[in-house]
Amino acid sequence: MLINDFKLEVFFGKHEFSAPYLLTQSDCESMSITDLLKLEDGSQEKFLNEWLGYTEVPGDPELRNVISKLYTTMKSENIIVHAGAQEPIFNFMNILLEKQDHVITQFPIYQSLFEVANAIECEVSRWNIEQGENGWMMDIDSLESLIQPNTKLIVLNSPNNPTGYTFTEEEIKKIADIARKNNIYVFCDEVYKGVELDGFKRPWFADYYEKGISLGVMSKAYGLAGLRIGWLATRDEELLGKLIKMKHYTSICSSGPSEKLSIIALKNSDMLLQRNTQIIKDNLIIADAFFNKYSSLFKFNRPMAGPVAFIKMNIEMPIAEFCDELVDKQSVLLLPSNIYDMDSQYFRMGFGRINFKESLDQFEKYLIENKYV
Repeated sequence: MLINDFKLEVFFGKHEFSAPYLLTQSDCESMSITDLLKLEDGSQEKFLNEWLGYTEVPGDPELRNVISKLYTTMKSENIIVHAGAQEPIFNFMNILLEKQDHVITQFPIYQSLFEVANAIECEVSRWNIEQGENGWMMDIDSLESLIQPNTKLIVLNSPNNPTGYTFTEEEIKKIADIARKNNIYVFCDEVYKGVELDGFKRPWFADYYEKGISLGVMSKAYGLAGLRIGWLATRDEELLGKLIKMKHYTSICSSGPSEKLSIIALKNSDMLLQRNTQIIKDNLIIADAFFNKYSSLFKFNRPMAGPVAFIKMNIEMPIAEFCDELVDKQSVLLLPSNIYDMDSQYFRMGFGRINFKESLDQFEKYLIENKYV
């Protein structure tokens, strides 16, 4: 398979571990193993005595059971554990899709959610998130106009990276109805589920639609990226069997220690998600003041959910060039919109880290010193 470079990872490979002011990160604040183990009495001794052998291919039975409780219609056998989010995306696409299948993908979106289909030589159509006067919006009715006789899959990301746009339950129902009428699978990347900012909890897509597949991961909403644990949930039994067989050719099984730590985290899911949601909300108050102060320079699209927003900057310099200069001169990292294959003046900002204000102060210092404000 010939596949294009993953632009975001190439970009981060240059800067993520050298720039001290990471103002664009898409994950929430992490924690140490020690702090995680404190969430459950007796877990430290138990963890240190865990056997370091192979684990079950579909995932640790207890972990699958804990994950299934996040849903309303899933049982443990409806869950397949994977290494992070990339493995399940790659495996699912290669199981389902064939050359010349048609795929509709929400856009902008995480690159692998359309790039793997491109590499399989599918036809990919973009269903665009549009800039509105009061933020991002989507025309649900336009989705049906993109469907072709060979459409096999609709790919969604809600809450969305990079925009923070999130489907309402009514919109989820409409999409499911359209997919059901046309016998189309729906793959929904829901790695930010649980950090909704409006207080409304939407259903997982796999709960709403019998041919829906939900992607979850410990990395984003939970801030535990180092565990490298993700999962797919679906009621499609045939698909589940194929996912297990495909996993034989990728990770085979997940890390045993990571699975045990994920169990502890998910048993304390509400606490961790409330913690990270509060960090985002606190940082958004700081961001509101900043963008109100510089409203002529930026259009701040406040996220509906999740720790990221896609913000327009009113400058003549190409945004990619601006971001390069910003990290070179001020060590502040922002992600330009060209990374998302967009020719526009947007950058991604992240609100999930506790050092957000420190990084934003450095960004403001750069803007002042270089006479942008």
